[in-house]
Amino acid sequence: MCNKLSVLTSPDGMIWVKWKGKDLFDLVCRTLGLRETWFFGLRYNIKDTVAWLKMDKKVLDQEVPKEEPITFHFLAKFYPENAEEELVQDITQHLFFLQVKKKILDEEIHCPPEASVLLASYAVHAEYGDYDPAVHKPGFLAEEELLPKRVINLYQMTPEMWEERITACYAEHRGRTRDEAEMEYLKIAQDLDMYGVNYFLIRNKKGTDLLLGVDALGLHIYEPDNKLTPKCSFPWNEIRNISYSDKEFTIKPLDKKANVFKFNSSRLRVNKLILQLCIGNHDLFMRRRRVDSLEVQQMKAQAREERARKQVERQRLQREKQLREEAERARDELKRRLIQLQDEAHMANEALLRSEQTADLLAEKAQIAEEEAKLLAQKAAEAETEMQRIKVTAIRGQEERRLMEQKMLEAKMVALKMAEESERRAKEAEQLKQDLLEARDSERRAKNKLLEITSKAVYVSPGLAPDSMPQDVSFSRENLSFDFKDTDMKRLSMEIEKEKVEYMEKSKHLQEQLNELKTEIESLKLKERETSLDIIHNQNTEQGTSKHSNFKKLTLQSTKSRVAFFEEL
Repeated sequence: MCNKLSVLTSPDGMIWVKWKGKDLFDLVCRTLGLRETWFFGLRYNIKDTVAWLKMDKKVLDQEVPKEEPITFHFLAKFYPENAEEELVQDITQHLFFLQVKKKILDEEIHCPPEASVLLASYAVHAEYGDYDPAVHKPGFLAEEELLPKRVINLYQMTPEMWEERITACYAEHRGRTRDEAEMEYLKIAQDLDMYGVNYFLIRNKKGTDLLLGVDALGLHIYEPDNKLTPKCSFPWNEIRNISYSDKEFTIKPLDKKANVFKFNSSRLRVNKLILQLCIGNHDLFMRRRRVDSLEVQQMKAQAREERARKQVERQRLQREKQLREEAERARDELKRRLIQLQDEAHMANEALLRSEQTADLLAEKAQIAEEEAKLLAQKAAEAETEMQRIKVTAIRGQEERRLMEQKMLEAKMVALKMAEESERRAKEAEQLKQDLLEARDSERRAKNKLLEITSKAVYVSPGLAPDSMPQDVSFSRENLSFDFKDTDMKRLSMEIEKEKVEYMEKSKHLQEQLNELKTEIESLKLKERETSLDIIHNQNTEQGTSKHSNFKKLTLQSTKSRVAFFEEL
């Protein structure tokens, strides 16, 4: 948030002499159209610290720089507990958005990497509106400062990789207005541990160096190297009185049994600044818990009417946009159809040309076929003549073959007769042989009878050798059989149940977004570049400790025990 005001006095130095701080502050607020003035102030630098312009004193009577021009910074001096409920005007919301964004980028507010990416996506939406891939092409964020340098240096990621992740989140915010995107930014930022806290170096009675944090909820005590997790806290509703004397600051708790809470600051000017912030935050703390003033009620009513009007206007624009998109889609469809018809006509012309060429080719082929047909007819006639000649030749051959077959048949008959004659002659020869054998046998018997008679000798005829029976050898073949048994295989089926995550609360959806972003980039982190605050934040996250849960836990203790704990630090 760079609202810097330079004041130039006239040569005689009389133009601002009578102006009080409130006059200058009101001039700035009227110029901006700001009505929620209680959050803001004019800050200036003095020596090695800062101070806020007092409203009831003349400007030139305060410790403002003497050199000209006098530079004031218009900034949020006090922060709301809940931005969505307390910030009414769009200009108020926008100014807070600019200031918180600058503090995060300047690393005055510690922001974890995953939250930085999500906040950057809302900042991009607030500047560019809805994501349009045709307009927001890769590289459109190259010149934008969106992430703290600490976050960029913590990961091995190129600018293109950061832009890709920011754009992926940015695309999910479609449909939101600029004001809604800025409010989502503030709703995330207000949960950061260092949001809205002003830190001051102090010492307790034992001389221990500590940090005092002043914010919308109360006072917090931190160790110097840990601005995220307070050691003890004192809500504004437990504080009865705040005062300082020189460098000693005194806080009286509402619990009269508790000891007075005292600490020392480095300079008197710091005590004045602490007192201003304490009084302003305490007043706003009590104001939030009372019924809204008539002015605030009117502002809220006007804001509701303005939001309703904007909602109606946005719906009208959305309908017009939808109709325009439908008309563009119809136009694109007609263009596509026209191109398609042109392509079809072109293809039809080409097909017609090809058909004409094919017809000419077919005509040539038909003529050639006709000539070939005539040639074939001529050859067919010649073939027919040849066939007739072959038939005549074949008839002659058949008669000759029939004569030959007749001659062969006659030859066969002659051969058959000769075979029968040969067989008859063979039988006659056999009969003659048989007769010869019988004659010889009769002759032999006669000779034997003669010899028997003459010699009276007896002959024993030798016996015949018994015929041997062939042994039958039988072979038998065994049949080999294989019995294959089918094995029943059982298939195991796994049921994968998809878990449906329903985001019933925005905070749950936001936390899951942050966890998803953290998981995506965690593998690229360079652990050795983590700062002490990064390490403390990771430890708090692992323990489930948040800004609000820790505050609630600390305030459960009695005021007396918290004061005693502070003094013992």
